[in-house]
Amino acid sequence: MTETCYRHPDRETAVSCSNCGRPICPDCMTPTSVGMRCPECSRQTTKVKAGAAAFGRSTRAPATYALIAINVVFFLAEIAGGGALSAGGGGTVIDNLGLFGPAVANGEVYRIVTAGFLHLGPIHLLFNMYALYIVGSLLEPGIGTPRFVAIYVASLLAGSFGALLLSADTHTVGASGAIFGIFAAAFVVARGRRLEGVAAQLGFLLLINFAFTFSIPGISIGGHLFGAAGGAICAVAIAAGDRGMLGANRMAAEFGACAAVAVAAVVGSLLVV
Repeated sequence: MTETCYRHPDRETAVSCSNCGRPICPDCMTPTSVGMRCPECSRQTTKVKAGAAAFGRSTRAPATYALIAINVVFFLAEIAGGGALSAGGGGTVIDNLGLFGPAVANGEVYRIVTAGFLHLGPIHLLFNMYALYIVGSLLEPGIGTPRFVAIYVASLLAGSFGALLLSADTHTVGASGAIFGIFAAAFVVARGRRLEGVAAQLGFLLLINFAFTFSIPGISIGGHLFGAAGGAICAVAIAAGDRGMLGANRMAAEFGACAAVAVAAVVGSLLVV
């Protein structure tokens, strides 16, 4: 059941006060060092006006932690399958679940999902999971877990489409397409909420990572570009909802945008292989 803001019953929301648990819309959110709080509870604590806390950095990011755990479990499966202990380790799990155009064309469509949870070595896993933790614990408390998961899934699928579009005959694995997506989404949402300092930091990090993408051989350019684009498109809908541009059907419109990105990515993936 969709919740509505306790002060504005006509506004749907997925964010709750970190103190009392009441649902709050963007106009009622007060950023604090312990997450978003309603107007009443915010008077009981010191307001944080700058930095990451202003965007809702919090330990209340269950989907972020769950995704990290899933990636680690897949990595352990890779080790058990005879790979993953060194960069480019391969192994049966990557051979059977990694993204590879000819295999997708032969009906193994699940690879466009499973590839996003596999990694070529512990360093690859460590860097991606650290990035996921940093941006996930920033974005998820700010937009709510359902929206965060929707953006992550859409970005993962968009990244797979980009990888297949530009390098269908190359084996590709990694969560970076989805992570680029949530980075881009966090940037768009921060700009939409006029958190220019946070947006500037996120934009700088995105530019640095895109520089690495284009300068280091072996990195999936298509996966990173399309993952970021998918996350940004989803976030545009959320930013529009924040500004009241989607009316009473805000939630449906936001999730509809994420679903549209995901479906387009899957259809595109099947068309390019």
